[in-house]
Amino acid sequence: MHMPADDDADALSPAARRLYAYAVERHAFGAAEATDALGVRAAAALTELAAAQLVQPVPAEPGGDGGPRWSAVSPRAAVARALAPLALRMRATHDEMDLVRRRLDALVPEYEAGAARRDLEGLAALELVTDLGAVRAVIAELVASCEREVLTSQPGGGRPPATLEEAIGRDESVLARGVRMRTLYQHTARYSRPTAAYVERVTARGAQVRTLGDGLMRMIVVDGRTALMAVPDVSGAALVVREPAVVHFMTEAFERSWVEAEPFASTVSPDQARSLSDELRQKIVRLLSEGLEDKVIARRLGMSERTCQRHIAEIMRAVGAKSRFHAGYLLAGVAGRGLVTVPGSDGPGGTAGSV
Repeated sequence: MHMPADDDADALSPAARRLYAYAVERHAFGAAEATDALGVRAAAALTELAAAQLVQPVPAEPGGDGGPRWSAVSPRAAVARALAPLALRMRATHDEMDLVRRRLDALVPEYEAGAARRDLEGLAALELVTDLGAVRAVIAELVASCEREVLTSQPGGGRPPATLEEAIGRDESVLARGVRMRTLYQHTARYSRPTAAYVERVTARGAQVRTLGDGLMRMIVVDGRTALMAVPDVSGAALVVREPAVVHFMTEAFERSWVEAEPFASTVSPDQARSLSDELRQKIVRLLSEGLEDKVIARRLGMSERTCQRHIAEIMRAVGAKSRFHAGYLLAGVAGRGLVTVPGSDGPGGTAGSV
């Protein structure tokens, strides 16, 4: 069955088209004439033409029957008449659109200025500092302006005496102002006499210090707003972080490590030394079973490579390994079952301060 197209629905009816052709041939016509020419459909056809602006009323002729008369309107004129209301609405719409555009365009300078400031702040949110002296200056400035808390994570075992000497005055001044200070070291730091002496002084003034075997990242977080983190493979460099989400992540990482860490005692008893030494060797077993090199294991656990190699040699003797490959094979099973005990060792390197 034929379905009329959308265009067909808006087209004139055949009767209206015939009446329009009739009207075009005359200057004017009346309803009675149209009925005589077209029959009963003339009235509906005339209404249709009038709605389409294709006929218009004209004054009655003198002596006529007095009924309304009509004349044809050209299609182009009819288009103009029919579209006039639409054009008015469109003009009003365009005026409204222009008003909205002007109103919002007026905000462009403020937006661009704010975006420029935002971009500058975004660049400042992550600032790479590659000079060690500049890094120390940034740390000194941040700590000096600290109001609530300083969190420090220092992997790598004992700290150099020169670094500790530089830090002690600054840290004691911060603690004297009532600022909370928490620091994480690795277990091997306990066997460094300068580090132990530093810890004893700052803890006497309220600082808290704990140690962990592995898993620390080198960082400082000040007041939960600004942080510094070490840059891998760039010695002495630091990334200054002011992005809140990143600082929050670093703070949470510190808190997780803090919960697992053990308090840093100023003196290490023989039993504590054996316990820590056993824990370190167990971590060496795990890392050795993963196939890591000596220098990587040493760096992870904060000890010298020579001390690490001595531990590895003792572990290899304990499990009867003839080579590192053999040791890795054997330790892959040992690592998950228990501690590898190596007698005769009272610290990470057998004697205090060897790390």
